[in-house]
Amino acid sequence: MARRSISSFFEDQTYELPEQGTPEYEYTEQVLERHKREGLFLAVRARWVAMGVVAILMLFVVPWPEVIFYEFILLIIAFNGWLMLRVGKVGLSRAELVLIFLDLTVMTLGMVVPNPFSDHAWPQAMQYQFGNFKYFFILLAAGTLAYSWRTVVVIGTWTAGLWTFALVVGWWFADPMPEISQAAQDAYPNSPLGFLMDPTQFHFKMRVQEVVVFLLVAITLAVSVRRFNRLLRSNAALERERTNLSRYFSPNVVEELSKNDEPLKQIRNHEIAVLFVDIVHFTEFASTRAPEEVIETLREFHGLMEGAVFAHNGTLDKYLGDGLMATFGTPEPTKQDAINALNCVHAMMEALDAWNDDRTRRNLQPLRVGFGAHYGPAVLADIGANRLEFAVVGNTVNVASRLEALTRGLNARLVISDGMRQEVVDEGGHACLAGLRRFEEQDIRGVEQKLTVWAFERPADQM
Repeated sequence: MARRSISSFFEDQTYELPEQGTPEYEYTEQVLERHKREGLFLAVRARWVAMGVVAILMLFVVPWPEVIFYEFILLIIAFNGWLMLRVGKVGLSRAELVLIFLDLTVMTLGMVVPNPFSDHAWPQAMQYQFGNFKYFFILLAAGTLAYSWRTVVVIGTWTAGLWTFALVVGWWFADPMPEISQAAQDAYPNSPLGFLMDPTQFHFKMRVQEVVVFLLVAITLAVSVRRFNRLLRSNAALERERTNLSRYFSPNVVEELSKNDEPLKQIRNHEIAVLFVDIVHFTEFASTRAPEEVIETLREFHGLMEGAVFAHNGTLDKYLGDGLMATFGTPEPTKQDAINALNCVHAMMEALDAWNDDRTRRNLQPLRVGFGAHYGPAVLADIGANRLEFAVVGNTVNVASRLEALTRGLNARLVISDGMRQEVVDEGGHACLAGLRRFEEQDIRGVEQKLTVWAFERPADQM
């Protein structure tokens, strides 16, 4: 029969971990380590609360001055928790193992060593008959909060070992008191009660039950913690995949994809706001610059535009070389899609002004950018076979693109359709319409009828 390590015993074979050494493995391990560190803080805080509650409990169940001894034991265990915060690395620190061993040793001694503040000459066996073993479960429960199954196993096995060792030592060195044993037998002649009530008996069967039950609980908790660790790894991997998706898709699209299996396959038709952004005369600009400067300029520009789109609940449909297309109301419409689109444009213009000021200070040429926006019906669905793309098609997209091109002829930064303006008004966004001028009877390529548009004129320094 093939031998299996204790680690493999706790493996959940239904989930495959990423291979060691891969970026996925390193990422998930870092996430798990962070959770373990947070769990260690939580475990120590739980210990302090538990020790405080037990300290108050001792005042009611242990007479004075005997309670002083137990309060001192609790204080040592609480202080030991502080030391764990200083040196612990959750399953990776030898110093932490030493402190765990100190924890269990102090608690064991506090239970089996006669109380120095007590005037009672108890038989040594009586120390095991007070039912103090249950307090070990507090340390075991706190150990699970550190998200380390090894820590739970260590607490379980070391507690069992220390308790058993103390039992053997106590039994070996205990002073025989035959007169007390005889008195118990005389009190209950011909009855097992005499043995059970004998204060000199260590009751090994009961002690074995305590140890076995504690070990079973520890192993069960270790398996649970191990499984929880794997769930953390799985969640970290999913979060990493979600982050990677966000590099290529808008957050709202990623959110929609994460909620449903096939949310974008459904063909839908509703009104949306479409925004086109383009750098004016960028071709001439790029022809006289080094490729590195061109790409760096585009990256800075796209970064500014992308941030504004995402900040206003927009979807970054696609990059168009030196421009981009964004939609508002996709995948699902909201009550202020037109307002979001126009507020997004204002945010973009503010960011561009600051960016151009910075470019001027660096002796770089400032760039002019045109914006065009339209509101109307569109068809939404994903297209493609193996490589899918969420697409927005319809005349609304074409009109928005033409309006952006119209900024050249009107010498404007922004041109929106009359339908877009009316939708903003209907949504209650009058404030974001300030500065727009009306231009009637405008020829729009691809549109049969002339349109009324509204333009935000370009400042004099950008003419």
